[in-house]
Amino acid sequence: MPDLADQELGKDGLNRGSQVREESEYVRLVISDEPRIAEADTLQPQSETKFKSFLWWIKAGVWCLLTVLILVILVKWGVPFTFQKVLIPIMQWEATAFGRPVLAIVLVASLALFPVFLIPSGPSMWLAGMIFGYGLGFVIIMVGTTIGMVLPYLIGLLFRDRIHQWLKRWPQKAAMIRLAGEGSWFHQFQVVALFRISPFPYTIFNYAIVVTSMRFWPYLCGSIAGMVPEAFLYIYSGRLIRTYADVKYRNYHMTVLEIVYNIISFIVAIIFTVAFTVYARRMLDELKDAEKEGESSGSCRSNCELDKLPLERPKHLMRSLP
Repeated sequence: MPDLADQELGKDGLNRGSQVREESEYVRLVISDEPRIAEADTLQPQSETKFKSFLWWIKAGVWCLLTVLILVILVKWGVPFTFQKVLIPIMQWEATAFGRPVLAIVLVASLALFPVFLIPSGPSMWLAGMIFGYGLGFVIIMVGTTIGMVLPYLIGLLFRDRIHQWLKRWPQKAAMIRLAGEGSWFHQFQVVALFRISPFPYTIFNYAIVVTSMRFWPYLCGSIAGMVPEAFLYIYSGRLIRTYADVKYRNYHMTVLEIVYNIISFIVAIIFTVAFTVYARRMLDELKDAEKEGESSGSCRSNCELDKLPLERPKHLMRSLP
């Protein structure tokens, strides 16, 4: 009997020993495999990041090559074609077909009517600068663009409900436009002037502003103030285009002083354009950030206020319009 008991105990000990060895072996394999799995998980995102970065550089290189190719084509064939087939005939036509008073009226009419149909009025401003220069050209541009900013505003009031529904599709743009209609008279004047300087499409702004609480006189004064730098830039670029056309195709010889003046003025114009644009964008972003900090419900509040505007606007218009 004792021998049988000893044999059974020996078997149990062997079974327990083998079970412990199997468990320790399993634990060792599992623990040793976990770092490898973790390393594989970390290496996979790194490889994906490198691949995405490589693709980004390839796309950037392709876009740079396309940009250079397009610039070469424009300089080689596009610019000469534009001058020979478009600008020179226009300048010859305006010198023979119309007198200067009639041409001034035509330019004012184009500047006034083009924004109504969402047509850019830049070519008309260039022509005003090329033909009439800084003095009379500035007056023509300001008169025409002022009418071109008032007409869409008044027409937009007739279709305010449709414009309001259309703006709901772009809540971020609607929130930016809503900034112009808030605050005091000077705040509205300031924001409208910044919108005119910024790259925001002013032809759309003329119509979209009617869905806000914007008063008429801040809108008009801010629009005129914001158009002054743009008018001078268009006049200058128009004069520069005409000077280049005269030198290239009319055998006009520039003096050293004229060359230096044109180079310096061109650099100054680029600096002022970039500075005005960056300043306007920065100020609009600051106003937008300030509004977000002051709001408790964010986009919900802006959408709710935008929904109420069609009911509030007619009373406000009666107080604003003369």
